[in-house]
Amino acid sequence: EAQLVESGGDSVQPGGSLRLSCTASGFAFGAASVAWYRQAPGNKCEWVATAGSGGSTGYTNSVKGRFTISRDNAKNTAYLHMNSLKPDDTASYYCAAGHRVLSPDGSCSGSGYWGQGTQVTVST
Repeated sequence: EAQLVESGGDSVQPGGSLRLSCTASGFAFGAASVAWYRQAPGNKCEWVATAGSGGSTGYTNSVKGRFTISRDNAKNTAYLHMNSLKPDDTASYYCAAGHRVLSPDGSCSGSGYWGQGTQVTVST
């Protein structure tokens, strides 16, 4: 059974840093693109970053220069390094892999492989 498990979420002060991890099992992780999404209370799911199977990366504008996505295919793990965190970064963060189509209900779910999420809270 394919599975993604996120970890690393925490409560931090503005300006702090966190590293989220996403460990995959049950499918060919190295051949799949992997992405991070987030959902704040009352908001729809938002794409954050993607790491392609060939090493390309992309970011939503609000995190460019602050967040870095990386992957270690030998460990079947993807990471999201988050620096200079802001209160607006507060959300549940989800890892997803494979061919993804977001659910029309606005939640961080849909086709492809999805984790259960990890909470990041940025506040004083």
